[in-house]
Amino acid sequence: MSTTLIKTNSQPRTRLDGQGEVAAILNKALCGAENVVGELRWLNAGERFDARQLADTHQLIYLMEGEGTISLNGENYDVVKGAGIYLGPSETAGISQRGAATLKLFHLTVPIREDQQLDD
Repeated sequence: MSTTLIKTNSQPRTRLDGQGEVAAILNKALCGAENVVGELRWLNAGERFDARQLADTHQLIYLMEGEGTISLNGENYDVVKGAGIYLGPSETAGISQRGAATLKLFHLTVPIREDQQLDD
């Protein structure tokens, strides 16, 4: 097994209209990752990232820098650096920047393998 060094600060960013910037930092193309996708996201004032429902996946969104508001199940929660949210296959959430600093998020998406299917 080899080790791949990914310089996350050097990865190209893509600007998304109203949703800040995103950079891929973990996937098959970058390092051969078969079952996970990792992205960094940056939100400034007025920007919002809506994590959509992804069938058969787990999502983890971790706040690395800044302050934000997470909208989940019709409720808003003010959050700061170190907060995170887990989303199961049928869950969605929105995250918006709050405060003076840019909000930096780590977004991890992992598909549920057949042998890990959750019981309803």
